[in-house]
Parts: sequence; C-alpha cells; structure tokens
Amino acid sequence: MNTASAAKTALNNVRVFDGRQLSAPCTVVIDGGVLGTDARGAQELDAAGAIALPGLIDSHVHLHGAQTLEQLASYGVTTGLDMATWPAELVARLRKVTGYADFRTAGLPAIGPGGMHARFLPSEAVIRTPQDARNHVAARVAEGVDYIKGIAEAPGNGGPDSESLRALVTAARAHGLKTVIHAASVLAFTMAVDSGADFLTHVPVDGVIAESDLARMAAAGQIAIPTITMMEGAVADKASSAHVLKSVAGLHRAHVSVLAGTDANSQPGSPFAVPHGESLHHELERLVQAGASAAEALRAATLLPARAFGLTDRGALAPGLRADLVLIDGDPLADITATRNIRSIWCGGHAVVPAPLRS
Repeated sequence: MNTASAAKTALNNVRVFDGRQLSAPCTVVIDGGVLGTDARGAQELDAAGAIALPGLIDSHVHLHGAQTLEQLASYGVTTGLDMATWPAELVARLRKVTGYADFRTAGLPAIGPGGMHARFLPSEAVIRTPQDARNHVAARVAEGVDYIKGIAEAPGNGGPDSESLRALVTAARAHGLKTVIHAASVLAFTMAVDSGADFLTHVPVDGVIAESDLARMAAAGQIAIPTITMMEGAVADKASSAHVLKSVAGLHRAHVSVLAGTDANSQPGSPFAVPHGESLHHELERLVQAGASAAEALRAATLLPARAFGLTDRGALAPGLRADLVLIDGDPLADITATRNIRSIWCGGHAVVPAPLRS
C-alpha cells in the first residue's frame, strides 16, 4: 500500500459527521497534515455528496510492527490505542513511522504471576505487591508510555490482588497518567471497578456485569471499552455471547461512557485473532445491536476516545485538527454498515489506499 502527502486538497460537496448529525454539503480543506479553511490553490475534488467521518479510533489494539499501523490505516482507523507492546525499543521505532495510523501505548502491562497472560508476557510484567505496582509504573513512565494498563483476574486465577491494582492506579495518577484495567470475568470486573481505574476494557463472558458495578462506574465516571468482537470471538457458546451484549446494553442503560475497541491482535496464544482495522467496522455494528444509536457508535470511535485519552488534535473534522478523515458512500446514521463503503482515507494528511472490506 502506498501513501502520498497532499499539500492542499479541497473536498467539495461533502457532508460532514459533526458528532451528532450530518452537515449540509460543504468544503473540507486538507492543508498538509491538518484541516484548513482556505481552499485557494488546492487540488479540488468533487465528493458528490459523500460522507466525511473523522478518522476512526480503535480504543484497544495490539501492535506487532509497522505493518499493523499500515493495516489499521487502510480500513480508516487513523489512531490505535495500544494495550500491550514491548520492548520499549520497538515502541520507539514505531513512533517514527509516518503516513499510517498514529498510536498511543501502555507499553508492558502489569500482570499477576499466573493466568493466561503470564504464559507470553515477560517476567518484568509481574507485580505481586503494591510496591511492585509502583515500581512498574515508574519503569513505564521512564519508557515514555501514554497510560498504564493492568490485568485483573478473578481471585485465585493468578492476577494481582486488589491492593496492588489500587496501588497501580494511584501511582499512575501521581505521574499524571490514566489507567486501563483488563477484566474478562464478573469477579475480575468488580476488582477493576474497585481499583478506581479510568478505563475498564472487556466485559465478562461468565455472566453479566453486576448492577452495583454499573452504578459505581457511572458515579465515578469510569469508561468502558467492551471489545465485543474479541469477547464473542473467544467464546463458543451462545450463552456467553448473550452475556456480552447484555453487559454492553447495561452500560448504556447506566449511562456509562462506552468506547469502540476491538482487541485487534495477531498474538500467538491469544484467545481469538482479531483483524486490525477491519474489525472496528464490525464493532460499530455490534454496538448498535447492543442498543447504541448509530451516532453514539460513531462517537464511540471518534470524538469520545479522543476526549477520554486527551487527544485534543483529533476526533472531529474542524480547522486546525489533524487531517484524519474517511470518505464513505451511504448514510451511516441510517445504516451503520455504510462505514464499510470507504471511498478515500487521509491519515495525517497522507492519502491512504483503502483495503477491501467484506460485508
């Protein structure tokens, strides 16, 4: 896939998704790496009424090299929020990649001494005490991570204890960083809520999130990244899949903010291989099936994650913001599957060739 930087491009007769509705036909100016206002001297393209979406943000991915960033971009995912990439030298190399998806990362997550994650993460990731948690945060801060991630497991399943998880969150806050806690079972989810983390990623597959946990999340302003695609892919029975959608519906009902994330990965030993980029379109569809409106689903992959993770230069189409945008055919507010009808992609002002999307 090739990318090319456009000095200035004016997209005429385009309708913009503003976070709630579609605008009347207007002109969007791509001026180098940002969105501009002056179309003079621009190469003009007639969008013929196509829809411009802000570049999509996947709030839970795993990076495996520059090809991951390329693949994300080719499906209109211009930002990936990485939840486990190491060593720090690999992250440093990826930060130099241009023309494809931008990313933020937690680096190496904090895990307990047992459980699935201990089978493929290095021993450096293991925390057994609150002091270990504080040391882990200090090490990640020294590496320049963007937020901290921890893994919660149900008691007895090899994860960090509750005190260590709370210490992880407290230490991260002391360094000005937010925390994401993984929780894939009912009891682990309760531990994650108890930790005070800013974000809880996944939903349980062994039951539905407790109403008391939903209420506490809403009161505390905690944010959910359900990763429906991963959770349904990782289970074989219909009952577990039903738990996933019921939990997501409960999050909506409780007015907990929900972000679109897929757990995209090609990690050996992962419960389910989720394709990068393409899977976010499926995630949007499942969010709608779980009770979100199409506009809410689109916000969950644009404006909301940008705000929640402090990415003030993206998530919307406005002058001065990054030139991350996806041009599609069809009205995604009437049919969310229209996001698959990608005509053009710009990532930081670079034109990216769209990959074919399956319906």
